[in-house]
Amino acid sequence: MPTAPQTTDELYQALQENDRRPYGRTRTVTAEELVDAAEQFEEPVPLIHALLELQEAYTYGSEPRKSPVVFARLLTLFDEQPDVFDERLRHMLFWRFKWVAHALRQLPEIPLASLRQWLTEMRDRYEKAGLGLQPYYGQAYQLATHVGEDTTPAYELWAGRTRTRLSDCEACEICERALYHLAAGDDERALDAWEPVLAGKESCQEEPARSVSHALLPLLRTGRTDRARALHLTGYRSCRRNPSMSGEVGRHLEFCALTGNEARGLELLAENRNLFEEVDSPLNLFDFLTGVEVLLQRVETLGHGELPAAGYAGRAWTVAGLRAEVRGRADDLAARFDARNGTAAHSDRRRARLDRAPLLDALELTLRTRGLDDVTPAAPVAAPAARTAAAVPDSLPELIVRARTLEEQGHPDAQACWARLRTLVAARDYTHPDDPAVGPLVRLRADLLADEAGRAGEKDEFAVASALHEEAAGLYEDAGAPGHAALARACALLATAEMPTEEAAEDADAAGAKAAALTAAHASMVRLHEETPGLAPYQEARLLRLRATALGLRLQTSGSEDHVAPVFAEVDLLHEFATRHDVVGQISGGLLLRASTYAISGDLPAAVTEIDALLDRLKAHGPAWHLPRTLGLRGRLQLGLRDAQAAHADLTEGLRQAADWPAGTVGTTRLHGDLAEACMHLGRPDEALRHLTRAAELDLRHGSRTDAFCAYSNAAQLSLDLGRVEDCIALLDSLLAEPDVAAGELDDRLVAQLRLTRARALQAGEDLKAATAEFVALAAESAGWDDDPGSHAMIAAETAVLLGESGEFGRAREAADQALVAHARAPRYEQLSNCLRELARLQAQQQGPDGLADSLALLADAGRVAEEARAAGYEVRGRSLDTALAYEHGRVNAYAGEYEDALAALEKALALLGEPGPDDDHAGEWAECVRLAGAVEGIYLERPAPALTRLDAAVSRLTALGHTEETEPLTSLAARLRDEE
Repeated sequence: MPTAPQTTDELYQALQENDRRPYGRTRTVTAEELVDAAEQFEEPVPLIHALLELQEAYTYGSEPRKSPVVFARLLTLFDEQPDVFDERLRHMLFWRFKWVAHALRQLPEIPLASLRQWLTEMRDRYEKAGLGLQPYYGQAYQLATHVGEDTTPAYELWAGRTRTRLSDCEACEICERALYHLAAGDDERALDAWEPVLAGKESCQEEPARSVSHALLPLLRTGRTDRARALHLTGYRSCRRNPSMSGEVGRHLEFCALTGNEARGLELLAENRNLFEEVDSPLNLFDFLTGVEVLLQRVETLGHGELPAAGYAGRAWTVAGLRAEVRGRADDLAARFDARNGTAAHSDRRRARLDRAPLLDALELTLRTRGLDDVTPAAPVAAPAARTAAAVPDSLPELIVRARTLEEQGHPDAQACWARLRTLVAARDYTHPDDPAVGPLVRLRADLLADEAGRAGEKDEFAVASALHEEAAGLYEDAGAPGHAALARACALLATAEMPTEEAAEDADAAGAKAAALTAAHASMVRLHEETPGLAPYQEARLLRLRATALGLRLQTSGSEDHVAPVFAEVDLLHEFATRHDVVGQISGGLLLRASTYAISGDLPAAVTEIDALLDRLKAHGPAWHLPRTLGLRGRLQLGLRDAQAAHADLTEGLRQAADWPAGTVGTTRLHGDLAEACMHLGRPDEALRHLTRAAELDLRHGSRTDAFCAYSNAAQLSLDLGRVEDCIALLDSLLAEPDVAAGELDDRLVAQLRLTRARALQAGEDLKAATAEFVALAAESAGWDDDPGSHAMIAAETAVLLGESGEFGRAREAADQALVAHARAPRYEQLSNCLRELARLQAQQQGPDGLADSLALLADAGRVAEEARAAGYEVRGRSLDTALAYEHGRVNAYAGEYEDALAALEKALALLGEPGPDDDHAGEWAECVRLAGAVEGIYLERPAPALTRLDAAVSRLTALGHTEETEPLTSLAARLRDEE
């Protein structure tokens, strides 16, 4: 707090500001400072308010030891000066007797006799004040439950009594009743009791998050898996990282452990690492640690005790190490509570949770399904294949020869051989075989470098690939293998040409610069080819393939017709040579290049003809591993020809064929991505979503993190479009928690896109506070994007609207002004117009006449945007900016009570729209203008006759045109006006 309040007004303002902060140390420390500030005033009421705020901060900030101390001060003030407590303060004081009872239960050092004594004090105080005792019996029941006594008598004394104004809220009492039935083993009755809370009909500060965490396992046991999944996503988000809800977090971790989602559980544990240090309540900590141990126990049982786990600060933990630490601490807490209570209740409850068997082998909780193998350090990157893995020779000489033979063929199984060899060669005790068939160690090291370079190139890491290929070329020369050296140098030339340079990035003709680089690379390859004698046929065929590829990439980059013929010429050379020497893989590779060239040049039918011929050849002569990529290209061609059904069939068959080979070698990821596009064209978005997430998972396994995050970003947006808001948020939360994202190592614009989608999802999920915070942060960051002012304009515009929905119109105007400045550099006509109109409507709606001037100023800005759009010849995709603006003038003036101006604006909007025709898509917009004009004229201007004439004529017009649905609000308004006449 910068300066202490000097007046009571300043104190009350500071208390209000602190009340808007989330619970935690910042709010608590500020509340403590405000109590100190309140003590300077002679009147006690400011101090009472400050103490109430401080007790609330302690209670919901999980500091139960301090809450009773603050309440003791309040009770003393009440006993000494009861008259200064008005009805509201008196109600709050008596309400908080329950808070103290709850706090004392959480502290095992408080004797049981003291807990019972406090309840006696509560009952006596309530009786003296003439208050009903149902709240007292509620606390007595909760104590009996906590201690582990027979709860039936206490439950009946509480549940059978009539509620009072001081009773716990309906949601909390529902939870207690449900937990009573749950403890009795009646899942169905518990869930029936919980339904109003789980359905969102009853809620409070802690609910429904508390009930959800308890209801997850009963839902699973009764077969309601979809409901459990949905509630886990919403419930977890409500309690994560919150010290006062650490027990709820623990139950979500337990839910993950018992549903085959151990990897997600570890991810959530990492997100809640703060709870190990910040939970001051021993009871909450006991619940949290028990849930943590259930998870860690399950992970260790599955054989992954060596995995890293997020635990207490100050050291790195493995699952096994953290489990031992947690077990000791939780056992100690259980023993302390049992010693205080004189029962074994807490040890028994803990044991029951730890002894539970998994309820499901696998429940798909999020769009990002991960197993423990996916989080294992140094896990192999290859995705599991459907087929039996290729046999890798045990003999080292045989393994080396096998790898090279497969590499010559371009066979996918070479990957497994190189991976095994890489491990063997890296071992400290590796001894290279003295075998002429194998050659020297330097040759093997060159092979391994060439393989590593190829994998880097597949991930578009061209600088790395180029350097590795050059290094491999040097080693090949040292090994006396000039043909391999030439191939490595040709690969380096191609990788270098594909590298984005700073000059090209700044050059307006970046495509031209890249095309020139590819032209130079091709010329160098030709010289290299001519200057390298003694090439084996497979080496020469591969060099010809690289030459054709360079020219194909040049055509793809430039799109120039002049670059088409050279590609075909190189492909013909390759095809003739490969056919003459029977290099099967390069024959089909050349044919695939030819088909691609037709496609790039725009001749899709010719491309399909080539692909069909290639498919026939592959089925007859092989190689079979070329089928998936070839079917993938055919599917993309069908998409280009707008035959989504045929594309889906080809891509599905490609995916089926790809299952026979390692996923990273036959384009499986691309097949999934293209299938997602085909599914969207066919109106099958859920299937598209599955393919997008699968593509992302495969990219992650192969180390292509940027591609993976792009695919996940598309999946998140699609899930949001489908209304699967919680799925979207859960996916993005998981991605944004990745270490490289948190460390700022991933592309900042890609991360910003993920955050933007998340902010929109939070808004759609009606978490406006979190959405606003994220939008404000993004608007501030994007203000520095000098190379992309259009994106900043869009983000700032959305931020302005969200701030307006929260009633913060000053900040909203600032954000809108930022959007306008950015829009001046990179116009976003529709987004800005929509933002300004919506902001004007919100301000007029919330502030009435007081907000009219500011609203009209916003609409004036929207008018200027519309004029700019007209002058630029911009064609809008949605509503006409002018008619939308006239309609909004009508609404804004109506909200402000300026009904004549409102009616005039609506008349203008109707004139701009013109009467609808039978096929007009603006019939709904026209009908809405008529409806609002009728309401303004008939209700607010009290001129029902002309309003009815307007409405009846519109109904007749719309009915005659077949727009019957649009007539419903008009007939309803007309009926109302006739009733009021």
